[in-house]
Amino acid sequence: MKAVHILSLLLCLTPLLIWAQQSGADQNAGEPISTQPTFTVGSTLVQVPVLVKTSHGGVVFSLTADDFLVTDNGAPQKPTLDADTDSQPLALAIVVQTGGAGVQHLADYGRLDAILDALIGNVEHQVAVIAFDSTPHLILPFSPESIDAAHALATLDAGDRGAAILDGIAFAVGRLRSQPMRNRRAILLFSETVDQGSQTNLDEALRLISDSNTAMYSFSFSSTRAAVSHEASKFNSNTPGPVHGCFSRQGADPEYDGHYSKQVLDCISQLAPPLRLATMSFLAARTALRTKTAESVAQLAGGESFHFRRAKELKAGLIALSNDLPNYYVLSFRPTAPTAGLHALQVETKGHPQLVLNARREYWIEDEPAR
Repeated sequence: MKAVHILSLLLCLTPLLIWAQQSGADQNAGEPISTQPTFTVGSTLVQVPVLVKTSHGGVVFSLTADDFLVTDNGAPQKPTLDADTDSQPLALAIVVQTGGAGVQHLADYGRLDAILDALIGNVEHQVAVIAFDSTPHLILPFSPESIDAAHALATLDAGDRGAAILDGIAFAVGRLRSQPMRNRRAILLFSETVDQGSQTNLDEALRLISDSNTAMYSFSFSSTRAAVSHEASKFNSNTPGPVHGCFSRQGADPEYDGHYSKQVLDCISQLAPPLRLATMSFLAARTALRTKTAESVAQLAGGESFHFRRAKELKAGLIALSNDLPNYYVLSFRPTAPTAGLHALQVETKGHPQLVLNARREYWIEDEPAR
């Protein structure tokens, strides 16, 4: 019988104890990744950071664990509220599009040193800068000096016509996995709205975003209408099951490659409402990654997304994010039904329907690869 391992998630710059096996993919600095990382962990604790605001945008500080309702695939969980989660060391990967429409925004990334310091806070930290066009490239290896990152951002060179956002994120997650397990991990993404040309497919990207213990925040500028229409046209809402049936290992959708138990669970999901909920969440998330990549990466991971057209708007968004980060609640729970595959998360406040919540929408439990 396959052993089921559950992934613990860290978001919004909060800590998580992760036991991740080391990946051998892309060990050469500056080179694009050749294989996608696989995340398998042994902890059963799921952490869900939550930002709570009033309808007017004010941060709410006074809630306790009893004020929250957390469901996992529709099943209520018993969350606890963690404290002092923002004082641990931080590993931050800044991922910047230098190709395609990103060339026009390279000047926006100058003079960010003071804002980066405010965003990082007064904690031990390591910061790396990754650029991408058609492929990702390591510009600055992890450094304890934020001024080095600010200088790297201010001196980026223009790339080719590509905008491989998902490849850039996959590259960054691979780099972050080399950092000590005690470190919080985060990705700060500067890119256009829609991915163009990534080799990382949507299903693997969704697993990667769900499987990592990495907080993700995006700052995006608009893609061209032609690019948006082109990418959206690729989406096919028809999702038939395996040609030879639910239990066949042949003829299955590529999304199930190496994930046989998820194929079986998804096929019988119409008979099991919680599993169907997870399947619907998977399909909706995959569609969103196609049509609004940068925003969806942050939203699915429970981070925040901002739009900008010029440097002034970018800096305003970064300052707003630095103000939000210390104010997240961190809820923890151990799933009552740790089935393999995608889990749809929902967080609400009890008796406070007027409050606005920002929380992770899903997480992934990986089944052990066949031996």
